[in-house]
Amino acid sequence: MTCPFCSPNRQTIAENEHAFAIADGYPVSLGHTLVIPKHHVSTVFDLSDEKYAGCFLLVRTVRMVLEELHGTIAFNIGVNCGEYAGQTIDHAHIHLIPRYQGDVEDPRGGIRHLIPGKGYY
Repeated sequence: MTCPFCSPNRQTIAENEHAFAIADGYPVSLGHTLVIPKHHVSTVFDLSDEKYAGCFLLVRTVRMVLEELHGTIAFNIGVNCGEYAGQTIDHAHIHLIPRYQGDVEDPRGGIRHLIPGKGYY
């Protein structure tokens, strides 16, 4: 099976030596972006320190792009590592999900709500 991230057909939003960023094909919010290492590995844990750092430096760059384009002031950053964490494409990638005032009734807990009933504390 061909990896959709090794030859993406979407416009690159930003890139550096180690990674590139594209719009998510199934966005959960306006500006939802994926930062993808240029080197094919299954999870971010499989990246060298240099490539790992390069990916997260690009996350910072994309954040600034999205702030400028959409006026975004809040984000969730997520990485699914492995099938039981919800990873469906076997190529590491980082989700940068812009959040907007009123997009959910109560945003407190953020990513803690991945497991139903566990987000409130």
